[in-house]
Amino acid sequence: MLSLALAALFWVVLHLGVAGPLRPAVAGRLGEMGYSGLFSVLSAAGLVWLALVYRGAPYEPLWAPAPFWVPAVLVFLGFVLLACSLGPGNPTQVAAERLGPELPVVGITRITRHPMLWAFALWALAHLTVNGHWAGVLLFGAILVTALNGMVSIDRKRAARLGPAWDEFARRTSRLPFAAILSGRGELKLGELAVWRLGLGIALYAAALWLHGFL
Repeated sequence: MLSLALAALFWVVLHLGVAGPLRPAVAGRLGEMGYSGLFSVLSAAGLVWLALVYRGAPYEPLWAPAPFWVPAVLVFLGFVLLACSLGPGNPTQVAAERLGPELPVVGITRITRHPMLWAFALWALAHLTVNGHWAGVLLFGAILVTALNGMVSIDRKRAARLGPAWDEFARRTSRLPFAAILSGRGELKLGELAVWRLGLGIALYAAALWLHGFL
């Protein structure tokens, strides 16, 4: 269990530290390309480390698994959010600096400005509901923490980089799904969500269920 705890700590520190407050210093020394490459390699290594030590971790139960439909719904919603997050135009995505001065609120950003990170968060939460043991908490809890923190971190970076344009975008959107709509700051327009994205989400979900049987 110690190995898994160390792997989880490495993952969390990497994302909260190197991808957070330490990012400017590291990028300043290595350049943006060098930083991105190093971070990608370390993230991949962290995932492999987590997966390897998770398989050998002892089973120490904490709670009973949730009914099958609970993780099934969470994972499905995650894939729909992932599919809707693909494509240009969202200033929370990696290539936000390529956008113009206007940051349009359209499509999935009306529901949440962090659809991809919410996909990761829902997947982690889904696995926590059926892996109620210490190993599951360390693995999926680490992923959940970094996904949720990533939303705050990205908001802070975009505010510093994009200024008033981001402030207006953030005012009309929300981190928490539907929060801006329910508070009256935003408007839901389902017609802006392309049908093919929903189809892609369903296809990815079906593929994940099939592949999961081999794990």
